[in-house]
Amino acid sequence: LLLVSSDGSSSIASMSGVTNKAFATSTHQSPLEIEKIVDLRGGASKRKARTGSLTKKTVTGKKKVGAKNASSKSKTLFDDAIQKYKDIPILTRIYLSAIMVLTLLGLLLGEERAQAVLALDPMRFFFGMELWRPFTAASFMGKPSISWLMSSYYLVQYGEQLERAYGPAQFLVFMATQIGILTLFSTLLGVPFFAQCVITGMLHVISRTFPKQQVQWLIFKVPYWTLPYGLMFADVLQAQSGAAAVPHIMGILSGHFYFFHRFIWPKTGGQDWLEAPDFLVERMDPNAASKAKGKDSINKALKNRKRKGRKLGSA
Repeated sequence: LLLVSSDGSSSIASMSGVTNKAFATSTHQSPLEIEKIVDLRGGASKRKARTGSLTKKTVTGKKKVGAKNASSKSKTLFDDAIQKYKDIPILTRIYLSAIMVLTLLGLLLGEERAQAVLALDPMRFFFGMELWRPFTAASFMGKPSISWLMSSYYLVQYGEQLERAYGPAQFLVFMATQIGILTLFSTLLGVPFFAQCVITGMLHVISRTFPKQQVQWLIFKVPYWTLPYGLMFADVLQAQSGAAAVPHIMGILSGHFYFFHRFIWPKTGGQDWLEAPDFLVERMDPNAASKAKGKDSINKALKNRKRKGRKLGSA
């Protein structure tokens, strides 16, 4: 039997009233205040935010880093290719760009239309005044292929060596001579395109300039002057036809014409009529023009000094 006094019951009733009032007050709190209380206590919402941040770092972070590295690598390769293209001498770069543009144009037009528009047609060139045909015939190498890539590589290699050795003005004279002579040969022989002939002409002039220099061809080291004939022999074997030697023979003849009249004929007392004119040298290669003027002034001074000097033993 539990006896509760009146004072005690009144005190219990007052305590239960306080508890009910506090519960009612907590239930009427705002969601923001409840979330703050849970955060201070260290509840599940804070742990969820942490795991979410860790997931973002591990998953999306790795992908972003990988994508950044891949984009940077591709950008570096593209920049290297652009820089190598810009490092090619100006006239060789223009010639290579013309070959690329005409190759794309040939793909758009088709084989038949490309030959009708770009090939060297003597009747249309001489009587129809289609003056672009010798230049397109010297710059069109057909559809992209392994042979196209190799010819472009040889063009850059030999054209760059020739232009750096002789200067852009003299290289322009060389190209004009080659296109003129090969236009005549192609008209007589019925050859529609002669880009391969121009490349062989470049190689022949370079090989005659450094005839005894050893170069690598396939697995052999051969003298430079034999390289044009080696490439001709390789093309004949690959095509299984002697007709493949015709472009190489035309290029060797046109290149030898330039080399003979530029370097051999003047040594025998003939006139060097293939030397680049002074205005062209000053326009395209001012450094070479200043060096040439300096050499001429030095030679004149030495000649005048020899004339004024006296021989030993003379009075």
